[in-house]
Parts: sequence; C-alpha cells; structure tokens
Amino acid sequence: MSSENKAGLGALLTPEESVLVLIDHQPFQFANLNSHEPTMIINNTVGLAKAAKVFDVPTVLTTVLEDRGGLLLQALQDVYPEQKPIDRTFINTWEDQRVVDAVKATGRKKLIIAGLWTEICVAMPAIQAAGEGFDVHVVTDACGGASAEAHDMAVRRMTQAGVVPITWQAVAAEWQRDWAREKTLAGTTDILIQHGGATGVAFAWETQLLAGRERGA
Repeated sequence: MSSENKAGLGALLTPEESVLVLIDHQPFQFANLNSHEPTMIINNTVGLAKAAKVFDVPTVLTTVLEDRGGLLLQALQDVYPEQKPIDRTFINTWEDQRVVDAVKATGRKKLIIAGLWTEICVAMPAIQAAGEGFDVHVVTDACGGASAEAHDMAVRRMTQAGVVPITWQAVAAEWQRDWAREKTLAGTTDILIQHGGATGVAFAWETQLLAGRERGA
C-alpha cells in the first residue's frame, strides 16, 4: 500500500506530481455500462483529459483488444491527436510493462486513473499500483461499471487498499488551486463552461452579466 500521507496539504494533487492513465474508454466497454448514464462518463472523461492537457500532466491512453473492442472514444482521442493508445491483451493494465514503464518514465508518484469498467480494468491496476508505492487516485465519475453495485463495490474495495476516490472537477480544482494562477485560468474556465454542467452554464451567465455591466458603464 502507498505510504503517502492521506491528510494534510501534501495529500492534495498538484500538476507537477501527477500522471494520468485513461483505460479502455471504448465502444464495447460502453455497451455494458449500466452504473452511470454513458454521456455523463464521456463528458467527465473528456473534461478530465482536457484539464490534464491544460496543466501539462502526462497522460497515458490505453485500450484492450482494440480490433474487437473498438477504437478509443473519438472525443478523447481528439484531445491527444498525436498519441497512439497502448493496446493490451492484459485485463489488468498494470501487468502490461509498456504502461508501467510509461508511468515510471514521468518520475511522478501521484497516479490518477479513470476507465471502464471500475470493478475490473480500473480496480486491478489501482490496487496493484498502490501496493507498489504509488499514491493512487481513481476518478470515480469518469469510470463506470456493469452495474451500480459493481461500481460501488469496486470503489469500496479500492478504498480499503489505500486508493483515494475523487471526482474529475475536484482533480481540476486541486491542480488549479488558486484563481490567481493566470497561466491555466483561461483553460480551466473553458473546460468548466464546456463540461461543468450547471456550474459551467452559471459561470457563462455570470460572465455575460459582468460584460453587460462593463458595456453599461
């Protein structure tokens, strides 16, 4: 199990320490996704990927049996058009040495995972990596399982193994940390508007009102 402290300021995510692994967001996996509404998982995963791009967080894309399971979700591939996903036969991503090597090459220990399905292709690598000293976070609302129970039991199991459950907007907020961080503020705001649901709509409305006041002044 990871020996990282789970409390205190150091337990929060930073872009400089993070590495993201996105696992098997493919058509076949979505076909039996029953724990969440699929469009929400798509929205949240793409939002998470865009945030990683804004904060220069290294991201590893993976698929399983691509020829049969389908190509990576196009909206996700579009965030990384230059990157070819690592296509595996292993059910457990962490047993594919190419993935492990790609993560270790970053030199980062805060490993963030999201994928399909939670109970199998997410839980297996998360539990193994936590046992190998990584501080593992699983983005639960960018994951999904074959049933609500399967997803819930997987999150519980991973938590018992020391994995930290988190949501995609919480990841982005911990990376941003300070609204005075101007370098990433515009990118974070754009992602919030595009993928933040009601929060994004409300922010766009507030921006509209402020712009109107400035014109009136």
